[in-house]
Amino acid sequence: MENYSTVSTDTINDLIRINNDRIAGYQKALDELKGKNEFDLETLFAEIIHQSETFKSELQGFTDEPVEDETTMSGKIYRGWMDIKAIFTGHDRKTILSNCEGGEDAAKKAYKEALSEDLPAEVKDVVLEQQAAQMVIHNRIKALRDNA
Repeated sequence: MENYSTVSTDTINDLIRINNDRIAGYQKALDELKGKNEFDLETLFAEIIHQSETFKSELQGFTDEPVEDETTMSGKIYRGWMDIKAIFTGHDRKTILSNCEGGEDAAKKAYKEALSEDLPAEVKDVVLEQQAAQMVIHNRIKALRDNA
């Protein structure tokens, strides 16, 4: 692993944390969907969890700092993620998707902020690829929400 600047390491760790937020949020969503016959959402949410785990793994190759289970804190990266304690309970499909879109908006902002930093080329390439993939998910969630 190259020796990246503190700014780069902080940025990478923030992206790892936002992916931890995605994993926790979508896992909670999956738990809340049980018994609601929303198989398309269950499949999508499992896909997003897998994507976030892959993103984390890629990003962790750029840092030695252990942030594996941490989520974002108020401060450098605007969390903006849904309240994973109770947000889905009793909500309909459109509300669930609206809350997911809000979480994806927070991830989108995190990637945009990361790319505004002076990142090493290798890191920037990975972040750009992840940003593009995250936008595909964001747009899928938004389209599903609009059709709900």
